[in-house]
Amino acid sequence: MRPLFRDAGHEFFSPTYTGLGERAHLSNPEIDLSTHINDVAAVLDFEDLKDVTLIGHSYGGMVATGVAEKARRRIARVVYLDAFAPKDGESLFDLVGPQAAENMLGKAKGEGGGWRVPAMPMPPDTAPADVSWATPRRRSQPLKSFEQKIRLQSTEPLPRHYIYAKKSGPGDVFRQFAERAKSDSGWKYYEIDASHNPHITCPQDLMALLTRIMADK
Repeated sequence: MRPLFRDAGHEFFSPTYTGLGERAHLSNPEIDLSTHINDVAAVLDFEDLKDVTLIGHSYGGMVATGVAEKARRRIARVVYLDAFAPKDGESLFDLVGPQAAENMLGKAKGEGGGWRVPAMPMPPDTAPADVSWATPRRRSQPLKSFEQKIRLQSTEPLPRHYIYAKKSGPGDVFRQFAERAKSDSGWKYYEIDASHNPHITCPQDLMALLTRIMADK
């Protein structure tokens, strides 16, 4: 997505959460949702960014919700890309449901050494070349980031946009947020004909939709 944003004249930042990506060497059992919220908020502060379109994908919706609370004055809108959209007092485990949470805990206790949740499989419609590119870059995630409940105090949320990936498939946990975005005030709702990772499977289509959203005043 970075070259697409650049070609469209936007400055693009993609902060890496502590313990993931190029910061995987920092992974430890104490990393939680607050750590990742602080990671992104710090980038906004140190880069002195303003009028930001904050995009959260999947788990990133948990982080974006917290960042929007913590760094409200720097953000123009929040875009949830097939993402979790928690309310006050909810954790990701609360939102995936007890069976999925139990499965994730089981994987953490097994192959995750007791504190890491292995990365989920990529959608089946992902091109083999993209799977080969992404797989070595995907890392297990600290368990506490899924267990910690978010705390929100703002009564006037920022403008929120929800993009629902229609091909999310079995076990789709994101439809609940799509349904909320369709009916609740303060949300604008969109759909994209893609599976859970449109930034990988159809980046041009996603860029066109994000361009529409960023032009919406």
